[in-house]
Amino acid sequence: MINFDFHKYVSSYVKKEDKVEYLEKAREIKTRFVEGDLKYWNKLESFISNQEFKKIINMTDYIRSNCDVFVVIGIGGSYMGSKAVIEALSPMYNRNKPEVIFLGTNLCSEEYYETLEYLKDKSVIVNVISKSGTTLEPSIAFSLVLKLMNEKYSEEELKNRIIITTDPEEGDLRNLADLKGYVTFTVPPKIGGRFSCLTPVGLLPIAVAGIDIIKLIEGARNSYERIDRAIEYAVIRDILYKKGKVIESFTVYNPKLFYFTEWLKQLFAETQGKGNKGILPISCVNTRDLHSLGQFLQEGHDIIFETVIGIDKDKMITLDKYDMELNSLNKIALDKVGLAHSNGHTPSNIITIDEKNEETIGELIHFFILTSIVGALLIDVNPFDQPGVQEYKKLINEELK
Repeated sequence: MINFDFHKYVSSYVKKEDKVEYLEKAREIKTRFVEGDLKYWNKLESFISNQEFKKIINMTDYIRSNCDVFVVIGIGGSYMGSKAVIEALSPMYNRNKPEVIFLGTNLCSEEYYETLEYLKDKSVIVNVISKSGTTLEPSIAFSLVLKLMNEKYSEEELKNRIIITTDPEEGDLRNLADLKGYVTFTVPPKIGGRFSCLTPVGLLPIAVAGIDIIKLIEGARNSYERIDRAIEYAVIRDILYKKGKVIESFTVYNPKLFYFTEWLKQLFAETQGKGNKGILPISCVNTRDLHSLGQFLQEGHDIIFETVIGIDKDKMITLDKYDMELNSLNKIALDKVGLAHSNGHTPSNIITIDEKNEETIGELIHFFILTSIVGALLIDVNPFDQPGVQEYKKLINEELK
């Protein structure tokens, strides 16, 4: 369950009268989500069909029994959501087999060299994820891994060791899968990468990592009734933006949520950062970053606000010195940092989950998806494109030609 506090450390910056001008637009947006053109985004069936969900469950059993390493190749939304969930919900040490590793996120030769050397003596299954099949980084990663796989396995074996998640009808990867007989999963046509964590794009790697995707989906379904809070949060963000708060720090107090903040940065940057508009998302992992970025948030330029994600219940470790649980001290830190930063002109929205598990992470994922879309509508930009991402690709491809 999620609890929201958009008042305690924000009320001195966002007044009731600030919200009045949003009432009509908020009603219009809610109507679009409930019964209009955006209803698609508030239905589980839009993200994954029952048939594909069952296929993922069956494929997961096979993968977990037949490889040491599951290699996920993709960039941006093709890996960020699943990486975020896996890191949030997996043990820090002694993780379940198979090992899930991610490749195709950069062009660094050292990483590729060391990864390929590591895979030489491992039993490997690969999941390459790309809607178009032509994105530079995963295309290069797949070509290098495929070369290795061809050296290790016969063409017949590869049919069970290469899984392609791509467009349902067209593209280079779809054509390759049809030609070679590889197992395929579908990227829903209307769901862009940054929103795809709850589709086969994210759910297959998450399931292979041993995480209960049924509970994850149930948690996401719980957030469907959170549209009012998503709109409220988006409105508060927009009010702060208009008052000069052009940077938002997604701040967590559990290091396992670091990649969740990385996903949030992508989600909000690509959804709202266009047309010379939008809030720049950054992240902090506290209390670590209180000893670095915390100085700027306390006394730096007056351009930042925070969205803090806290956890109510955590592992039980007793501090004899203070006669309290360590997590209680962590919650005290969260609260007092919010007070200190508020006094220093950095307001904080507080979002708390009762405990970190599949249901609450799923609920957070869909809540933030809704918020990012609403926020884009408030600043009159298209939530579903990312034209700026194409510019660097065009210049690199021109050079390669």
